[in-house]
Amino acid sequence: MTRDAALLLPSTEPVTLIDPDGHPVPVGQDMPDPQALIHAYGALLAARRFNDQAGALVRQGRLAVYPSSHGQEACQVACVQVLDDGDWLFPTYRDTAAIVARGVDPVQALTLLRGDWHSGYDPHATKVAPQATPLATHLLHAVGVAHAARLRGEPTVVMAVCGDGATSEGDFHEALNFAAVFRTPVVFFIQNNQYAISVPLDRQTAAPSLAHKGVGYGIPGERVDGNDVAALLRVLGTAVDQARAGDGPQLVEAHTYRVQAHTNADDAGRYRSADEVTPWLAKDPITRLETFLRGRGLLDDKIIGGYVEQASLMAERLRTGLAGEPATDYRDLFAHVYAEPTPQLLEQRALVADEVSRDL
Repeated sequence: MTRDAALLLPSTEPVTLIDPDGHPVPVGQDMPDPQALIHAYGALLAARRFNDQAGALVRQGRLAVYPSSHGQEACQVACVQVLDDGDWLFPTYRDTAAIVARGVDPVQALTLLRGDWHSGYDPHATKVAPQATPLATHLLHAVGVAHAARLRGEPTVVMAVCGDGATSEGDFHEALNFAAVFRTPVVFFIQNNQYAISVPLDRQTAAPSLAHKGVGYGIPGERVDGNDVAALLRVLGTAVDQARAGDGPQLVEAHTYRVQAHTNADDAGRYRSADEVTPWLAKDPITRLETFLRGRGLLDDKIIGGYVEQASLMAERLRTGLAGEPATDYRDLFAHVYAEPTPQLLEQRALVADEVSRDL
């Protein structure tokens, strides 16, 4: 099927429904349901507390590494909230808050970043793929799951999340090209936080926007304010609906910012100034939504207090769950690689067993 190129182009400016001051933007689009926004606000508070607690656990030596999504919580919350129970989430290493928002136990969600075995949770039970550290490799897997669902006639949609750096990888091209040709029900969600570790966006692409990249594949793209959860719910919700209706893959670029360092091992001061970060602090997604909801009488101190208490209980669960040292067994490294271990895997296991026995 030939697509009209004009229909593939994203909007000139990112879609915004609530401005940084908490005021609605008259763009002729309907605001999401108030209850959806209130739910999103509670999820935002939980995601921020999760980020803060994970950072504290790193400093205490209980967590090996943590790539914070502080300031990007609207993206984390919205990409999950628009999914149905049977849909799949394919996250990156920075999307742990989204995994928790999807319903995964917070301690299990941090197991991988703790240095323990595998993903820490059951992907089949949670419909959440293991977090991917290599850029863009998981996008191919996401397309495969979506393609299989389409062949089986299932109504499944896959949310494939990536960052701006992933769009510079070959796997990104292969995933979008296959998805477009075979019309797989997948939403490619790019969290453009302006940096691929230390590489700024203008050193990664000369395209007008990352959403414009969809045109070359025959995939419609859209741009959205990544700190406006209302706009994210609207744009991502539409993309999911279109993918589920058989319109093929969709591409959404969220314009946001990585407020904190790439990880706790990164010194962001070496490649950006504090003056660059400061304007983004005024665009905080939590403050923006809270101002909007309070202004409409949909949010008060009592409701906020309830959400804060829930977030505190989650943080306590994290502290307790990660307090002790994990019980490790080297055989776990080999137990879940193949359904039936290969001769090479058995040989490797035997080598490790011999080394361990020598150390005892």
